[in-house]
Amino acid sequence: MKTEVLPASAPGTAARAAEVIRSGGLVGIPTETVYGLGANGLDAEAVLKIFEAKGRPQDNPLILHISAADELNQICHDIPDAAWVLAERFWPGPLTMVLPCRAIVPRRTTAGLDTVAVRCPASDVTREIIRAAGVPIAAPSANTSGKPSPTTAAHVLHDMDGKIDLIVDGGACRVGVESTIVDLTGDTPRLLRPGGVTPEELEALLGSLVVDPAVLGEIAPNAVVRAPGMKYKHYAPAGEVTILSGPSEAAAVFVRRHFSPGDAVLCFSEELPLFADFNPTAYGSESAPETLARGLFSALRGFDDTGARHIFARCPEGGGVAYAVQNRLKKAAGFHIITVPEEDTP
Repeated sequence: MKTEVLPASAPGTAARAAEVIRSGGLVGIPTETVYGLGANGLDAEAVLKIFEAKGRPQDNPLILHISAADELNQICHDIPDAAWVLAERFWPGPLTMVLPCRAIVPRRTTAGLDTVAVRCPASDVTREIIRAAGVPIAAPSANTSGKPSPTTAAHVLHDMDGKIDLIVDGGACRVGVESTIVDLTGDTPRLLRPGGVTPEELEALLGSLVVDPAVLGEIAPNAVVRAPGMKYKHYAPAGEVTILSGPSEAAAVFVRRHFSPGDAVLCFSEELPLFADFNPTAYGSESAPETLARGLFSALRGFDDTGARHIFARCPEGGGVAYAVQNRLKKAAGFHIITVPEEDTP
């Protein structure tokens, strides 16, 4: 199979992508979060191709993408008022809601669950593709399973060339990490994955929010999960990642003592002078967490290009978008975190 790449702005691109979706093919689609690997979400055989192309475990549910909030009723039932409140505020945008699904949604899409994750992406061309296809598009991130997510069409081509029919090139993703996922099927809304919509923003509308233990910690291998990104090691480069928690100066002392040829450092731009002797890569500014979100996956992919065997990584603290960066980086590290002692500060 030859993978076609078309600019999102070119005439006929959306129609061509919709044709591929309707015919049971796979399309790399741009969103504001990361690029998705899209198929007809109501066609079980088309959805199976997603799992095969990615090498994705089939107990990992997919997200259905719709073009407008009023399409929710076609695929979900018993939709709570909270869902409409959130849709009014955050759609189109980086928020996914888990809701009870109708029988029209194949169990392959939901990983056997009676719920489905749904969002309305902010990308104009992707919503146009959904409308033209006439079906919701099931789309996880368009990368090899477990690897850093793609935030450019070139990333998708690197992982999916020859495996999928088409990639729609919409440029670099604005948010850079996957959507926030909130489960609305219980008595209290539950945060399953942080993203571009922050926990603080959700609480402001919902009044209360439970954070699932899987957000910043490991869960059992046999656990049944209700949303993507909760169960397996994700976002990881080929090299081992170790998070260094603690003061910048102490982290630099730790690296100086443990750095070996073939190692690398992932840090904040403010820390570049501290790590200048240790092959550092800055993925954004600690004072601007949104830049860390946009830069994280590209930086992690870059370590594969350089062949880094071990990456010492600095992780932001706090809430907001930084909370989403923590989630992705800790999963990339397999929760291997070292707290450097403050006494190591020069």
